[in-house]
Amino acid sequence: MNSHISKSVSHNQPPVILQQDQVGSLLPLLDVKSELTAMFRSLGQSYAVQPPQTLTLLPQDAGDFITYSGAMAEQEVFGAKLSPYLVTENAPVITAWTSLMSQRTGQPLLWCDSALLTTQRTAGTTALAVDYLAKPQSRELAIIGSGAIAQAHLRHVKGLRQWQNIRVYSPSMAGNEKRQAEFIAIDERVVFCTSSEACVKDADVVMLCTSSGTPVVKNEQLSPGALVTSISTNVANAHEVSPSLLLNAEVYCDYKATTPGSAGEMVLAETELSWDRQEIKGDLPDLVTANCPLPDFSKVVFFRSIGLGLEDIAMAYGLWKVLQNQQG
Repeated sequence: MNSHISKSVSHNQPPVILQQDQVGSLLPLLDVKSELTAMFRSLGQSYAVQPPQTLTLLPQDAGDFITYSGAMAEQEVFGAKLSPYLVTENAPVITAWTSLMSQRTGQPLLWCDSALLTTQRTAGTTALAVDYLAKPQSRELAIIGSGAIAQAHLRHVKGLRQWQNIRVYSPSMAGNEKRQAEFIAIDERVVFCTSSEACVKDADVVMLCTSSGTPVVKNEQLSPGALVTSISTNVANAHEVSPSLLLNAEVYCDYKATTPGSAGEMVLAETELSWDRQEIKGDLPDLVTANCPLPDFSKVVFFRSIGLGLEDIAMAYGLWKVLQNQQG
């Protein structure tokens, strides 16, 4: 799928509103890798803008919401995702919606529920990093986590290397036959481990796909040259690895202009361990435009993503293109 759409397509049509089930029906038609690659290339070539995400605390300790915004010049769109965490007497309410706006008219093109999009862009971003940063001969894949994001990660990376073993661990997986069957349906090579140690032992790629605010693996469990990927959650200063890992790792991230200020282990490593964010070897815009060195695999390779507004906007733009192509 091309990353652009004809300039003749009207930006004056009424905005489309997509609920979660409608997004789900369109996702199989969306080329996630193509959309994200095009976006990161635009960002690396200064054809896109990605300001830092902002956290707004709601009055009376009612929760918060994060705003992820961005703009893509070539596609003539901009927008933002709003991701609230709303405190209730029971479980917190967590939703996300993305707005896609036209740079031609200033009018909305699309509003969509972002739950499924967020899952896909998170996994797709990790997969892009795995494609660039994992050793070409990688054969051992480990996944820590069992939810929808962990499953999406597996879907996106299962064809990127010739995996001989795919190991999955999560405390909630023990005896959960339904969840285990979901993983097996994605890839029959999956086996389930009873500890994180067993899962990551001798792994070439370790994907951390949890909502934990504290480390889920220990530094000494990770082999030199292994790629470790980590994602974000709403917990303040959340970190799936110890901040000390950064002191002896080749560090990459999704966007070095914003990630070090939000990623928990990076913030803590800077403030408590004198780690310098200048040690980051590159980010996805650098990797896609061949503007940074690849790992030499003498140390653990660590990739951290926090989620960019541009990822959400690229995904929303991709959905909008799918709809325009269906109508055209």
